[in-house]
Amino acid sequence: MMKLEKLKEERKLNKYTFLMKGSDEVFANTIRRLIAEEVPTLAVEDIEIKDNNSALFDEMLGLRLGLLPIKTDLKTYRLPKNADEVEERSAECTLQLKLKVGRNGYIYAEDAESADPKCTFVQPKAIIVKLLSKQKVDVTMTAVMGQGKVHTKWSPGLAIYRHEPVIKMGKVENPEIVANHSTDGVFTLKAGKLTLNEDKVIDSKLLEYYSELDKGITVEYSDNIIFSIESWGQLTTKEILSSAADFLVTKVEEMESLI
Repeated sequence: MMKLEKLKEERKLNKYTFLMKGSDEVFANTIRRLIAEEVPTLAVEDIEIKDNNSALFDEMLGLRLGLLPIKTDLKTYRLPKNADEVEERSAECTLQLKLKVGRNGYIYAEDAESADPKCTFVQPKAIIVKLLSKQKVDVTMTAVMGQGKVHTKWSPGLAIYRHEPVIKMGKVENPEIVANHSTDGVFTLKAGKLTLNEDKVIDSKLLEYYSELDKGITVEYSDNIIFSIESWGQLTTKEILSSAADFLVTKVEEMESLI
């Protein structure tokens, strides 16, 4: 039976890490692909440029706006059922935003007005363009619910997994050298003795390096899998996981109906 164990949650960084016990790489990769390809979010898809005499060509301005992540409310918005819903600007799967600025200086994502106050650009201080005297930008945007398998701008975040590392320490011949090279805090020197900080192990990318520094340090990997999610901000990490689980259930049910 598979069990999940929370390891770390960093809300300010939109990161969540948990341990999967009783699972394998196949299932972990399935969840990773569901997150990257299936979990829907809002992203700018159509742009009407009424005025743009900035240094950016219309195409570059559109590209910048399209790649800005938008906070998404999955309770309010859903994927469009057909092209007509997008064309008709259905309130259930599209969102209108406007950017009309004519001042000197940098224009930020927060300068855009959203028809839904809950769904605005994730990074308010993201720079869109810099305007000089007498330059202006007047753009109407339509954000549409979509999936990462169509375009990466709809992907909600990054998901990675790896097997759980297990550090074993024997007789360490050069504890000072290991401690001095432990820039990620996995090892520290206390009273001349090398100490392993377990809470730093899961984030370390230098474990194999430490085993090369001293033969008294060995690295092995258990069957457990460490799964990490970093959200781009459209959804919380828990919303991403919950949505991925719903898509998994739906796909399993669809397969069962075809058997």
